[in-house]
Amino acid sequence: MPTVKESIRNFCIIAHIDHGKSTLADRLIESTNTLNNKQMRSQVLDSMDLERERGITIKSHPISIDYKHEGKEYVLNLIDTPGHVDFSYEVSRSLAACEGALLLVDASQGVEAQTVTNAYLAIEAGLEIIPIINKIDMQNANVESAKEQIVDLLGCSDKDIICASAQKGIGVEDIFDAIINLIPPPKIEHKNIGVRGLIFDCVFDKYRGVISYVKLFNGKIKKGMNAKYFANNSNHEILEVGKLKLDRLASNYLEEGEVGYVITNNKDVSDIKVGDTITVLEDEASEALEGYQDIKPMVFSGIYPVDNNDYDNLRQSLEKLKINDASLVFEPNSSTALGFGFRCGFLGPLHLEIVQERLEREYDLDLISTAPNVHYVIEKYDLSKVYINNPSEMPDPSDIKSISEPIIKAEIITPAEHIGGIMKLALDKRGIYKETKYITTNKAQLVFEIPLGEVIFDFFEKLKSISRGYASFDYEIIGEKESKLQKLDILISGEQVDALSIIVHTDNAYKQGSQLCKKLKNEIKKHQFVIAIQASIGSKIISRETINALRKNVTARCYGGDITRKRKLLEKQKKGKKRMKQIGNVEIPQSAFLAVLRSGEK
Repeated sequence: MPTVKESIRNFCIIAHIDHGKSTLADRLIESTNTLNNKQMRSQVLDSMDLERERGITIKSHPISIDYKHEGKEYVLNLIDTPGHVDFSYEVSRSLAACEGALLLVDASQGVEAQTVTNAYLAIEAGLEIIPIINKIDMQNANVESAKEQIVDLLGCSDKDIICASAQKGIGVEDIFDAIINLIPPPKIEHKNIGVRGLIFDCVFDKYRGVISYVKLFNGKIKKGMNAKYFANNSNHEILEVGKLKLDRLASNYLEEGEVGYVITNNKDVSDIKVGDTITVLEDEASEALEGYQDIKPMVFSGIYPVDNNDYDNLRQSLEKLKINDASLVFEPNSSTALGFGFRCGFLGPLHLEIVQERLEREYDLDLISTAPNVHYVIEKYDLSKVYINNPSEMPDPSDIKSISEPIIKAEIITPAEHIGGIMKLALDKRGIYKETKYITTNKAQLVFEIPLGEVIFDFFEKLKSISRGYASFDYEIIGEKESKLQKLDILISGEQVDALSIIVHTDNAYKQGSQLCKKLKNEIKKHQFVIAIQASIGSKIISRETINALRKNVTARCYGGDITRKRKLLEKQKKGKKRMKQIGNVEIPQSAFLAVLRSGEK
């Protein structure tokens, strides 16, 4: 008879985006009758409306599955993970709570950029990898080619690869057999070191406070014990523990090797941190688990409430969202144009977009976000260094000796026929070509070094357009490089709008300034006074566009009579327009801030 520990399998599903992770999770859950017919639906683990609408997984989702194999009962703790590069941190956190991973590869697409990245993450974490070729029932499936690519990637035998169709349930039994036979049970250190559990995720419930998702490595946690968190030395009474089904299912205790949840009715979001170690005062551990490395944001943007009275609501909402999204960082910020808000750090442009939409949907906020940018390292003539992520913080140009920007190593996997178009795109983005590797005779991996600031907005979309959706993209920060950069300011009716300032390459400054002025002219509606839109570098105006006044016909009701009456009305209107120009505020819509991003488009 296996012990409780021997009957546990902790694993996750990893893959490139759209390779069928959520669908496979559906089939595993469905085939074990974990959920009834009323609960079962497509993408059942994708709990957010955003995930269903976009057809992507944003958050890792854990669920416990009961499975019977050769007369023995097993508990399979499954974590479905995101596939997009912006959410790779979610994947790395999930791997820390597992002993194995199902690596899914689309039979028609083969190995792609995130396939490689996620496979390396699993290897570094010491996980047992089970390779699976999915969608073998598709008309354009090329199983043999996919097998060759997986063998090259993992160094495994093609006999180790499972062929399946998550959509039709083909190969599901083979997958379950591999999970039981190949993925090891949790390793339990039988040492008297106290209770230790890794908090791998958290959610905030307005009625029950912060709910911690925990993998317990040592000891036992029961209701009524007092939980202690290593990060800030705080402690709270445990009100409930349980297993992670589709909904949380309360149980008497959690044992070492198990994955579950802990509720302490703690509503102070600052007390609990993802990656922290939980212990109990009744059996306190002296040392914390290794946890996670602090994530470094790559993209920064200002987020401001449309109504300044919502500032406190925005702060509280960001704190609650950070509980569920450990990769989000933020700090208070102010803008002369937009008032008080927060400077937020994200893993990428999609992450930024998702966070803003979640804030608006889940917390009923109206927000304006500024154009995303990256961090810069500025060396002054006095040899001091300044690190900025906001163009408004740029020092005086006369004090700047050099400016360095982050550089990424970009890996693009594409059909060979699209290499030329992708080469041109990367070079237009100031990329430096490094090498080409052929995965198959018709599939290549291109490697470039590109400034991160050039890819944070539209690079991925243009890549997909050029390759007709077949190219995949992954990147990593490799350092900083000195570049010829300068700050481009925008003036509206003579007033500098700090939230519209951007940092551009010197060679593109005049072109981007001109294009941005034209785009802002189209985005800002007419007012009762003339609006001048100017782009400047330092004190030098390099471009100007004018929005003419919206003229009201004050003489419409003036029928006949002396002409001097009409002249008096027009003179009165002229004086009114002058007064409005002096004291009136120009309304700048969200689309105007997004126009900054498109200023470099051809």
